[in-house]
Amino acid sequence: MAKLIETHACVPSTERGRGILIAGDAKTNSIIYCNGRSVIMRNLDNPLEASVYGEHSYPVTVARFSPNGEWVASGDTSGTVRIWGRGSDHTLKYEYKALAGRIDDLEWSADGQRIVVCGDSKGKSMVRAFMWDSGTNVGEFDGHSRRVLSCSFKPTRPFRVATCGEDFLVNFYEGPPFRFKTSHRDHSNYVNCVRFAPDGSKFITVGSDRKGVIFDGKTGEKIGELSKEGGHTGSIYAASWSPDSKQVVTVSADKSAKIWEISETGNGTVKKTLTFGSQGGADDMLVGCLWLNDHLITVSLGGIVSLLSAVDPDKPPKTISGHMKSINAIALSLQSGQSEVCSSSYDGVIVRWILGVGYAGRVERKDSTQIKCLATIEGELVTCGFDNKVKLKNMVYHTARINCIAWSPDSSKVATGSLDTCVLIYEVGKSASSRITIKGAHLGGVYGLAFSDQSTVISAGEDACVRVWSLP
Repeated sequence: MAKLIETHACVPSTERGRGILIAGDAKTNSIIYCNGRSVIMRNLDNPLEASVYGEHSYPVTVARFSPNGEWVASGDTSGTVRIWGRGSDHTLKYEYKALAGRIDDLEWSADGQRIVVCGDSKGKSMVRAFMWDSGTNVGEFDGHSRRVLSCSFKPTRPFRVATCGEDFLVNFYEGPPFRFKTSHRDHSNYVNCVRFAPDGSKFITVGSDRKGVIFDGKTGEKIGELSKEGGHTGSIYAASWSPDSKQVVTVSADKSAKIWEISETGNGTVKKTLTFGSQGGADDMLVGCLWLNDHLITVSLGGIVSLLSAVDPDKPPKTISGHMKSINAIALSLQSGQSEVCSSSYDGVIVRWILGVGYAGRVERKDSTQIKCLATIEGELVTCGFDNKVKLKNMVYHTARINCIAWSPDSSKVATGSLDTCVLIYEVGKSASSRITIKGAHLGGVYGLAFSDQSTVISAGEDACVRVWSLP
């Protein structure tokens, strides 16, 4: 049986004009995010330690670890919330139809007993809180007239919930059971994100009007704002508090991240401005952030995840990236004694990976046309595009169209990848019944295969991940 030895995971799905959620678990120094129908969990100390959950029937929009780190709650565009185990088997615990439409944000209560979700509910309630183990409602959330983009659960007692959205409102609820307490209209455009400080004393909202507003965590009253001096010049999409609740990091369409000192009175002043720009154009806009232990994490519209030191933010960031769209071709080469894989995705992006190390950068191209296949010849990368003339016929033992094929270096083995999500490895001269089957290699289908040696197969697929398998 083939054994998975490393996963080069996809990056978060992004959307222009919208912030994204990237959440974390401080105990294990892990992050969690979404791409398509997949939820990806990665360890910051070892990014190759990645786990993918792919049981949602619709694109996943948000996922968060439970406070004890044992469970994950994830929501999708159909309004469904799935609660599943973080272990290797990802056991489904509960599933609820939380909203009538897309879920945009989700958060656990600090005791792990309740979950609040928000989003677009097609005319019905756009915010809901419920018990995690029964789905029973724990309050009513009136007050919003348009899509609710973000929600946050006060992490200390007495519990509170804050919400914000496209109606420019910030609403505050007391409970449980939760009831409307007050509403604020301090923003003049979409309010993209709301987050309580870890100590529960304050919460912050940021919006497309370039403003950040600070509120009292217990009463919901406004107490301050982020200073306009040195502030963002574009829409602010996300905010995240430091563990000590004294600082906030924000990210913006102006391609910068800012670290703010928050005073006891609730006003914020810029402590540090961090600028990013490797891809050029709109792709460098920052749409997500997270302050996790000593890490500052930012996500660009183009899918570049930057890890900075919160202690020394001037230190060059570590970059984690990959594909955002499904992978359709891979090729292997040997560079300076290291096995290097190049993979291309549906959007024309080519990514370089070093086996055992991870992301090694992107291949610069003059255009972004879709690539059908890749090959390496004497260190040079050769690509060819779609001409719609090559077709593959189904082969026995696969249950759907075969998308790719690869031979081992000594031509003793051949591997096939299919739309049925499986990889089959046959040995020349032996019966087909002795084949090795890797079931569910990639959610949505396998589109690229390569051998790095006689006993190692590399695969890529619809889920935008690259995986390395050890053969028996």
